[in-house]
Amino acid sequence: MSDLVLVTGLTGYIASHVTAKLIEKGFRVRGTVRNKAKGRRVLDAMAVTGVDISQVELVEAELGADEGWRDAVKDCRYIQHIASPFPLESPSDREALVPEARAGAQRVLENGFSAGAERIVLTSSMVAMMMQPGRGKEKTYDEHDWSDPDWAPIPAYGVSKTRAELSAWAYAEAQGFKDRLTTVNPGLVFGPDPFDNGGASLQVVRDMMNGEFPAVPKVAYPVVDVRDCASIHVGAMTAPDAAGRRLMAAGETLTFGQIADTLRAEYPKAKLPRGEAPNFALRLMSLFDDRIKTILPDLGHKPTANSAYVTSLTGVVPRPAKESLMASARDLIANGAVIMED
Repeated sequence: MSDLVLVTGLTGYIASHVTAKLIEKGFRVRGTVRNKAKGRRVLDAMAVTGVDISQVELVEAELGADEGWRDAVKDCRYIQHIASPFPLESPSDREALVPEARAGAQRVLENGFSAGAERIVLTSSMVAMMMQPGRGKEKTYDEHDWSDPDWAPIPAYGVSKTRAELSAWAYAEAQGFKDRLTTVNPGLVFGPDPFDNGGASLQVVRDMMNGEFPAVPKVAYPVVDVRDCASIHVGAMTAPDAAGRRLMAAGETLTFGQIADTLRAEYPKAKLPRGEAPNFALRLMSLFDDRIKTILPDLGHKPTANSAYVTSLTGVVPRPAKESLMASARDLIANGAVIMED
């Protein structure tokens, strides 16, 4: 019988693609969901694309509660802990997301290691690397970089991802399990949305194409295709030299202006922004819009990812960012999330 892998938060954008990749590689999957009915809807969408969902079982478990986790990890050789709280609007309390994110990771690690999991792959984020005071206009980041969760400009999501990952590494080291933990730190995740469950990064493309950006902020982020991100997760699970490492899932860095220009070249009738918003105007608007507040620390900063080592470890070569953007746009249009004028 093939090995069983636990995937937490299976209905999420990255997690569903990781699930599909695991099945393609011959693994069986047990996925945690908050609600089995929603889980079934995502599985049905996966089945339409040819994924063998007979190899998937669903269990209910929540990050904020102990119930269900002991059964969830039972007999799992590997664990992909991808679930994490991500609200649509950033809470004003910077620490608000920390208890659930940190406790959820702790539950998965404690139960998983106790049950004998050979390796746990925890999905973190590049926001757990890039949020540092004094970083300047440009900086190349590597796996040794950490965000400073006490830096006042960091929004709640960045604080939660940083504190949760720090806590996970501290726990694994204290228990002598550091070589059984690997983290994956994605940048902006674009790419296809065949299961109609696209994540927060795809909202950037959706909102740009629907005219919700009168002008783009002067920000830039490393980009990764969701298919490559999923392959890195699977590679991180079994590659011997990935043990105890932080793997950056990131390729090219794109400014929001480049994203808009790339989309416009293919979709000239889309309501895409053409200019850049002044920083002072965004700071003023952030007083009334928490979504804008989350990008303020990144204004005028261009990060790049020193991620060649991830290709060496996993064999995954990030595809061109343009290919990922076009895949995002096509599926957002097909799913009705972007309305194109005739």
